[in-house]
Amino acid sequence: MRKVLSTVSCFLITGFTVCTWGQKKQNDKLSGKNVLVYTTAYNTRYRLSLTDSIGFQAMAQPLETQICVFVDPDKSFQTFLGIGGALTDAAAETFYKMPAEKQKELMTAYFDNKNGIGYTIARTNINSCDFSSDSYTYIEEGDKELSTFNIAHDKKFKIPFIKEAISTAGSGRLHVYASPWSPPAFMKDNNDMLHGGKLKKEFYQSWANYYAKFIKAYKKEGINIWGITIQNEPMATQKWESCIYTAEEEKDFLKNALGPVMTKQGLSNVKIIGWDHNRDLLYQRASALLEDPVAAKYLWGIGFHWYETWSGSGPGFENVKLVHESFPGKNLFFTEGCKESFELDKVNDWPLGEKYGYNMINDFNNGSVGFTDWNILLDERGGPNHVGNFCFAPVIGNTKTGELIYTNAYYYIGQFSKFIKPGAKRIASSASRTQLLTTAFRNPDGKIVVIVMNQGDKIVPYFLWIKGNAAKLNALPHSIATLIF
Repeated sequence: MRKVLSTVSCFLITGFTVCTWGQKKQNDKLSGKNVLVYTTAYNTRYRLSLTDSIGFQAMAQPLETQICVFVDPDKSFQTFLGIGGALTDAAAETFYKMPAEKQKELMTAYFDNKNGIGYTIARTNINSCDFSSDSYTYIEEGDKELSTFNIAHDKKFKIPFIKEAISTAGSGRLHVYASPWSPPAFMKDNNDMLHGGKLKKEFYQSWANYYAKFIKAYKKEGINIWGITIQNEPMATQKWESCIYTAEEEKDFLKNALGPVMTKQGLSNVKIIGWDHNRDLLYQRASALLEDPVAAKYLWGIGFHWYETWSGSGPGFENVKLVHESFPGKNLFFTEGCKESFELDKVNDWPLGEKYGYNMINDFNNGSVGFTDWNILLDERGGPNHVGNFCFAPVIGNTKTGELIYTNAYYYIGQFSKFIKPGAKRIASSASRTQLLTTAFRNPDGKIVVIVMNQGDKIVPYFLWIKGNAAKLNALPHSIATLIF
């Protein structure tokens, strides 16, 4: 490997040494300059590793036989918000069961911009969710006036956990948003926090006030809530906390209760995100909310997940694109995804990370501004979870041995979150062969970041081609690489 750089710093995560170098100032032209290549690859020790520094050379029209990744920095699209994960009860409880040195390691690994992968987004739950050890609310049952509202439950694990993440990320860098899974049971027509049910209209105002209470209570604890989603998965009747809203019901609750309450209580700066469910119904829900001018004025954007449960529904990336094209003034934001059905002996399976790379590249290319993973940490059972809905997380904390297990999903996400900075602009990129997936961004400092993913079993030689200059590279089998210049 040819090093053309001056300073070096390294950090160690799970046995892999990851190094970053201070880059020399680039000249105006690419010819003769170098692209840095950071790689995560199957059957290698590469994990966010600097694997090459390759020079650009002049290259005219590529031949049809030459595989290329084309990048055009002059064509720009949406502004990048950031990447992060969920700080749930389960993640917090697992965190505090780990040894102190492992707690520090985990915070650095996720939230430190220099020595970790630099998460800038965090999601948490309002009231309990499936990834809580039990069902709970912040009021006594039947308290419509919310006079007993108290977040004492969260002060044991979740609030200290979130504050650790904020501190590690650095002042003002972490955008924290919150989602409810269910209102209190008495507010619902099934009188149950679990198993779906609907919010009774007589409690619209009380439930809207609940969000404001939550935001203000967290602020008193030193946590500024950047945004809220209206309802987690509003079309899913689950065995855990859930609540059903049709599109009309979500719109009515937003425009007649939640939006006005947020404005009246001085919280109009807090972003409100609609839908927060799968891509399959994304356009129908977005159009119902955003074609109503009163509802639309309260919405910052539309959130979505990747879980596709219906046979033949597919990933639905075209629905992301359609919403982006139809409502260009609103933001699209990936709010949850994970690998379900946890098995401890599967934590090293390579498709875990490839699922993230595939989804992230396609969502960004279709207009999404950010990505939120589900739990950042779970235990050796894929929990705790009070209804047995155990899942994978990028990092597993074995509470019996004190070990942190970093799956390759952590590194795949890190290929994006470590190098693409908030405020970056997505720029045009495309691959001339389907073996390669790609997306690209221009960071606020002017550096270009290109992601190239190879899902195949063979090395793919290719050229990174930019307006008559090219760097000759190799995409290793089952790899993801970040190219920076």
